[in-house]
Amino acid sequence: MSRPFRALSFVLKFAVVGLALAFVIMQAFPERFVRAAPVAPASSAAPPGPHSYAAAVARASPWVVSVHTAKIVSEPIYGTFGDPLYKKFAGVTLVPSRQRVAQGVGSGVIVRSDGYVVTNNHVVANAQDILVGFPDGRTTGATVVGTDVETDLAVLKIDAANLSAAELGDASPLAVGDVVLAIGNPYGIGQTVTQGIVSAVGRNNANVSRFEDLIQTDATINFGNSGGALVNADGRLIGINAAMFGVGQGINFAIPAGSAKRVLEQIVAHGYVIRGWIGAEYIDTPLNQRAQLARAGVQLQLVLPGGPADLAGMRPGDVLLRFDGREIGDEGQLRALESSLAPGTVVRIEGLRAGVPFATDVTLIQRGGTPQRG
Repeated sequence: MSRPFRALSFVLKFAVVGLALAFVIMQAFPERFVRAAPVAPASSAAPPGPHSYAAAVARASPWVVSVHTAKIVSEPIYGTFGDPLYKKFAGVTLVPSRQRVAQGVGSGVIVRSDGYVVTNNHVVANAQDILVGFPDGRTTGATVVGTDVETDLAVLKIDAANLSAAELGDASPLAVGDVVLAIGNPYGIGQTVTQGIVSAVGRNNANVSRFEDLIQTDATINFGNSGGALVNADGRLIGINAAMFGVGQGINFAIPAGSAKRVLEQIVAHGYVIRGWIGAEYIDTPLNQRAQLARAGVQLQLVLPGGPADLAGMRPGDVLLRFDGREIGDEGQLRALESSLAPGTVVRIEGLRAGVPFATDVTLIQRGGTPQRG
């Protein structure tokens, strides 16, 4: 074999050995020879993340205040009367007592820049001193302009001006499932925000107040939240927090902002809320009677002696079916109808007494008798 061929054969042998060795190495360590895929340039738009309600809280928190109250209460000097051994004395009232100052805490909403605050009536009831605290730590005294037990609302006045205030009115229609935030001062620990949804609207059987058209929410409302704000995801006021069902049950109630606005306007103008009343209390007609009548209505339970219903000849047990020409669906509807009219208005009421139809004219009076300015 000539020299050139021997050289070529030598080179080919080394090439074959090299390729075989490379194949073995690639099989043993494949990760060292896999080429990484090119990385796409980062998009200018951030991926979607959890929604934040920080903007809503920043908008609403300046007009949510704490309300601290002090009132004098009497209590027994001796605590032994709570002991089981002394339960037989439970009816004894001649027990030595002493007076002490009881502290209370709640929340409120600034609704006018000139210092008007809306809170719950039960927060300030019988209070001798009221102190309003701002989120920035400032405090100032407050006086009661007027209260409305029927809706559990109260209006306070503080000596201040140019305050950040909530827009108190009917917001966009609420729907079950809407996100809401409750802002207040639970247990007096300071401004706190909880989040939930609207669980129901138009609740009128929560026993919170006589006139109920409540927002139900699972946003947590604790002791001290009463009178605070319920706002939507944009930070707009939709309600005044009023009550909770049990503790930690996720069933809480707020008074719609529209209802609070009407109470505010009348208390500021008159010191009380003007509502017409027929001078009687009533309940929904029992189901068995509804079935017989094939219609709704209400049944009178109590008639105020000398009141409009009494003077018009109505008696307990009467079933009222029409008020001023309108069908009566239930007690809530009748209460809303009569309260929407001014005292002195004459209305025609139609109903049944022992199955016999009757009709009579009633002159409304102010609900609750002579109102007192707070």
